[in-house]
Amino acid sequence: VRNESHMHNVPQNSETHFKVIVISDKFKDAKTPIKRHRLINETLREEVAADGPVHALSIVAMTTDKWQAKLDQGESVGPSPSCRGGDGSLP
Repeated sequence: VRNESHMHNVPQNSETHFKVIVISDKFKDAKTPIKRHRLINETLREEVAADGPVHALSIVAMTTDKWQAKLDQGESVGPSPSCRGGDGSLP
C-alpha cells in the first residue's frame, strides 16, 4: 500500500489517495483486470465508500506468475501521475 496523498491538493499528512499493489494466485480465477479490481474494491468496501476515508484508489493486481515475469524483465510499479486537479487544469 502506497500513500500517494502528497501528490494531490490535500492538507499535509493526509491519507486519502492510495495505490495498492496486490499479488495473489487468487487472481487466477479473475481473468480480467476489472474482475481483479472488483475483488479488491469489495474487500475495501467501507474504505472506498462515498463517506469513507479513501478518496482515490489506484490498483495493480496480478497473479504471482505475472508479477514474477514483470520482475524478470526488470520492471516495477512506479508512482501514479501527479495530480492535475479534478478538472485536469493543473500542469
